[in-house]
Amino acid sequence: MVVADECKNAEDLTAELEKLLNHYQFDYYGVVRQPKPNENPMRLVLAGRWPERWPETYIAKKYVLIDPTVRYLGQAQRGFRWRDTISVFRGDPHRKRMERMMADSQRFGLEDGYIFPIHGRNGLLGNMTVGGKPVELSPVEMTLFEAVAKKAFWRLMELRRQSGELESVSKVETRMTRREMEVLNYLADGLTSNDISRILKISNHTVDWYMNGIQDKLNAKNRQHVVALAFRLGLIT
Repeated sequence: MVVADECKNAEDLTAELEKLLNHYQFDYYGVVRQPKPNENPMRLVLAGRWPERWPETYIAKKYVLIDPTVRYLGQAQRGFRWRDTISVFRGDPHRKRMERMMADSQRFGLEDGYIFPIHGRNGLLGNMTVGGKPVELSPVEMTLFEAVAKKAFWRLMELRRQSGELESVSKVETRMTRREMEVLNYLADGLTSNDISRILKISNHTVDWYMNGIQDKLNAKNRQHVVALAFRLGLIT
């Protein structure tokens, strides 16, 4: 997480991400943005490595229309395993085609994997998917990969905008001071302004001043919205 902030360009960040994925023996991955209307799909991939000819096969056979992992992604709030999605669509009329797609992907070396959704204020913004040969992740490792996915996604977006590879769009300010991060974490723990003021030994007025600053930076509607956005942006876990 610290290294991601130190990377000066998308290539360096991608190399560091691949070191982590190689350590866990994930052969393939993708960090991808959700498509917007009329957007070129080739511009959605922020970083990735796939089996040879698999992207062409996936597009040619229009698997995106029935891919159970993609369909489940639209309703998922947490990371999930590829192989668990097919059972969710047991009664779907496209079930047979889904099974053929999964079998086809296995022939390309994509035997199993995981997807970690990235959410923002307006819903699903993208995801990080990792896979290859089956890898067992513990609940703790799933949580850590969720944090990595968020960090990699937002940092890649930032770096690619800086280099001109992505169009400049309005974005949420996520740079917080040390004190703001302290207040934010206590807020996420359910503490009130009075509680936080006692712990930090500052006045209620000062706590509220920090709260208002955090709310402005995240464009949040209220304190509950602040906490929700902070989790989605990976500021707190």
